[in-house]
Amino acid sequence: MKIGLLFGSFNPIHIGHLIIANYMANHTTLDKVWLVVSPQNPLKKYGDLINTYDRLEMARLATDNATNITVSDVELRLPQPSYTIDTLAHLKEKYPEHEFALIMGSDNLGTLHKWKNYKLILRDYRIYVYPRPGYENAELADHPSVTITMTPQMELSATFIRKSIAEKKNVQYFVPDPVLKFIESKSLYK
Repeated sequence: MKIGLLFGSFNPIHIGHLIIANYMANHTTLDKVWLVVSPQNPLKKYGDLINTYDRLEMARLATDNATNITVSDVELRLPQPSYTIDTLAHLKEKYPEHEFALIMGSDNLGTLHKWKNYKLILRDYRIYVYPRPGYENAELADHPSVTITMTPQMELSATFIRKSIAEKKNVQYFVPDPVLKFIESKSLYK
């Protein structure tokens, strides 16, 4: 089975993430998409990242009825910080029957050269790239391992959602209803 891995903090998961995952699972050669909840991205500041298990639970709530999208907690069981190449090696060893590919935005493709062992990633894995406004001409877009997709674009970010919640603005429809209920029940991002 060909599995696409969409890594993220999902702080919180929102419909933009789900649109990307759904597109990749249904409009590319991938069979399934795993949303990999990352405890901490080594290239980002810790900032206002909430508890990893709350982020994991929101991702599970958001994908509860999905047929070809699941949530993975693999990085919670690996040494920190999480490096993609290490997670890929672990998954390849644990699930030799699967073929893994990466899913990333064109903004991340533009910084891939900063990743640990990025040349090994390019050598050994396919990368499916979704467009991000302002990052149309990423340096590695023409690499043979890279597939640029026509994933619908959406200007929605978890930062916007967190800020809106803190300002007591309605975020209905930006996050799935079960996720919104979870956020409200735990008074997250206030």
